[in-house]
Amino acid sequence: MMNIPQILFRWCGCFSVLAMLVVFAQAQAEVQSDGEKETRLVRVAVCQTFCIDSDREGNLRRIEYALEEAAEQGAEIACFPETAILGWTNAEAHELADAIPGATTDRLGTLAKKYGMMISIGLCEKDGEALYDAAVLMGADGTLLAKHRKVNVLTELMDPPYTAGKAEEIAVVETPLGRIGMLICADTFKDELVAQIAEQDADLLLVPYGWAAEKEAWPGHGKNLAAWVAATARRAGCAAVGTDLVGVISSGPWEGKTYGGQSLVAACDGAVMGTLRDRDAEVRTFEIELQGDEVSKEGGGADH
Repeated sequence: MMNIPQILFRWCGCFSVLAMLVVFAQAQAEVQSDGEKETRLVRVAVCQTFCIDSDREGNLRRIEYALEEAAEQGAEIACFPETAILGWTNAEAHELADAIPGATTDRLGTLAKKYGMMISIGLCEKDGEALYDAAVLMGADGTLLAKHRKVNVLTELMDPPYTAGKAEEIAVVETPLGRIGMLICADTFKDELVAQIAEQDADLLLVPYGWAAEKEAWPGHGKNLAAWVAATARRAGCAAVGTDLVGVISSGPWEGKTYGGQSLVAACDGAVMGTLRDRDAEVRTFEIELQGDEVSKEGGGADH
C-alpha cells in the first residue's frame, strides 16, 4: 500500500504531464494557424482593355464588358490599366477629368457593387488646377478603399504636365482579400518607391501600365514589360499584377506610339504566371496565393 507522500507524488506527476500536453496542443494549433496564412488564394482578373483618348463613355462601356467577363470567370478583383478612361498624356484630360472621389469613382463604385468584385483602375484626377495620374481601389460594396497618385511622372510628354504625387503618401491598405498596394507604371523604376510597398508588408501589388512604343517595336517590347513586372515583384516581396493598355497615343511628343498589351502576373519570386495577348483586349483570371489573414480561400484552376 502506498503512503500519502507517494500518492501525492504520482498525482503531481500526472498534472505535470497534462500541463505539458496542453502546451504542446496550443503550440500545434498556432503552427497550423500560421500555415493557413501561407495557403490562402485570391482570384485576380487582369483586364487588358482598349482605350480611345477622351472617349469616356466608350471606355467605360469597354470596362463594363471586361467586368462581365471577369465575373463569369469567378474573379474577386478586376485590375485595369493606367488612365483607362481618358488616356495617358492626353492634354484634354485637364478639361475632362474630375475629382476623386467624384462622378467617375461613383460610377466605378456602382459597377463594383453590380458585379460583386473589387476594382483597381488608373484614372485622371483633377484637383483644383492640378491634373494627377492616379489609381484607385474600389471595394466590392462600391466604397473607395484607396488612392495612389503617380510619383514618377514624365513631365516632358504633356503641356501642362501631370502633377507628381508624394512618395510619402504611398500606402498599403487592408482589404478582405489581404494587404494591397498600388503603384503606377514608371513608379516601378524607382527602387525607393517599391521599397515602401515591401516595408508595409503588402500581400499583393497592383500596377496599372501605359506601356507604349513605336508599333514596329512590338511584340518584342513586351519582354521589357515582363522584366519590369517580374523585378518589381521580387523587390516588393509579393505577387505583382501589371495591366497594360491597348491602343494608340493620339497627341503630344509620343503621338502614334502603341500600347501593346501583354499584361502579366508575376509571383513574389519573379516567376511569370501568365501573359495576356499582344495588342488585343483580353480578360484572364489568375489564382494567386497570398499571405493575408483575411484572404478568401475560394477559387478554381491556375488561370483561364
